[in-house]
Amino acid sequence: MLKLKAGCTVPFPEKLSEGYTYDEPWFQANVDADKIERVIAHFISLHNEPLFFILELPTNFKYETETAPGEVECLHKDIYYIDGCTQETALAILEKAAELLINDGMAEFGFGCHASKDEIMAGKYNVVDIYTHDKDLYDGFFETHGIERTEPLVTAWQTFSEEHYGECSRIDTDGKSVYDIPEMLKDRGIYFAERRER
Repeated sequence: MLKLKAGCTVPFPEKLSEGYTYDEPWFQANVDADKIERVIAHFISLHNEPLFFILELPTNFKYETETAPGEVECLHKDIYYIDGCTQETALAILEKAAELLINDGMAEFGFGCHASKDEIMAGKYNVVDIYTHDKDLYDGFFETHGIERTEPLVTAWQTFSEEHYGECSRIDTDGKSVYDIPEMLKDRGIYFAERRER
């Protein structure tokens, strides 16, 4: 059974396990919570080129447009970046923010490559996606972490319905949450890029 993030609950956890699939140009994997940091660090180690960090946070409700008290037409997410990271810088960012990011159920984050355009994103419900046009670079990548190719891969998203749905929640650690990360990484040059519809 998949070891879910602390901030994620699903209706049928017994249906989920680690595994990955490939559908060009995407790898998609279910990754145990205690492996996510190692998987992302492994991705960084493969790319000796300028990297960027991406952080996606649900927009604070007070900035959403209400259509009625407590109701909004659509929800948004705030996108933050740190550009031009070396491998060393990227690993330092990951180490500094990993505990908050991996425990939290609402934030999505990852790293991308300025030149090759490869990208890794850790999303909700332990889903990790890798975008690449160099499939061979990732030969044995997930297997290194004990994650085998699984066809078809069942993610949490495929187990949801109107009656049975997942929940993502904010998790505070030592009085801090993912919403403190932009301030925590200010010295690394993090900046707010845009607000998008979810």
